[in-house]
Amino acid sequence: MTKPIQIAIDGPAAAGKSTIAKIVAEQLGYIYIDTGAMYRAITMKALSERINMASNEEAGKLLAKTEIDLQPSEDGQLVFLDKKNVTEAIRSQHVTKAVSEMATHKLVRKHMVELQKQLAKDRGVVMDGRDIGTHVLTDAALKVFMSASVEERARRRFEENNKRGILTSLEELQVEIAERDKMDSERQVSPLRQAEDAVFLDTTTLTIDQAAQKILKLAEERMI
Repeated sequence: MTKPIQIAIDGPAAAGKSTIAKIVAEQLGYIYIDTGAMYRAITMKALSERINMASNEEAGKLLAKTEIDLQPSEDGQLVFLDKKNVTEAIRSQHVTKAVSEMATHKLVRKHMVELQKQLAKDRGVVMDGRDIGTHVLTDAALKVFMSASVEERARRRFEENNKRGILTSLEELQVEIAERDKMDSERQVSPLRQAEDAVFLDTTTLTIDQAAQKILKLAEERMI
């Protein structure tokens, strides 16, 4: 029997990481862990409690008294914040605009990385985020850095928002995504970057299924 492996998928906003990671996990029978959803959950709570989003100390204190849980379901991964299902709520534009700032805090990232490592321990997992290959699953058998042009990522987010009933202009999304790229890659703690041993995958011209199949092929090669 083939021993399960850990698969780390990193990349910028709207590169298709979560959608593709879910498909890969389902095909392999692995657990899927959406780390971005975890950061969105604490961001939503910070916004609701009106804490100083720029304060590392306040963010750390808030997280220390917060319970974030990920649970699989027939409809995909569910996100619970203090035992409340917030799977859809954390995708609001309000949260999206603030999540990169929350993710810059050292105390928040330290706690999240420890939690993510525990979730992945001794099992086959597909985990996506910004620092999975560089800080969370540093020994993962397969690391993929997935990206696409800003224009293509904005188009995807535009379509996703429309399906959710969120009205935003394509131009506004391009600016927002470019700003998130800059913030994520320039932050001092766990910046977005490609791990030295990661495979780069440009999804600009690929369909979701094509990208997933490429990762599955890479995974199969590492299971031998």
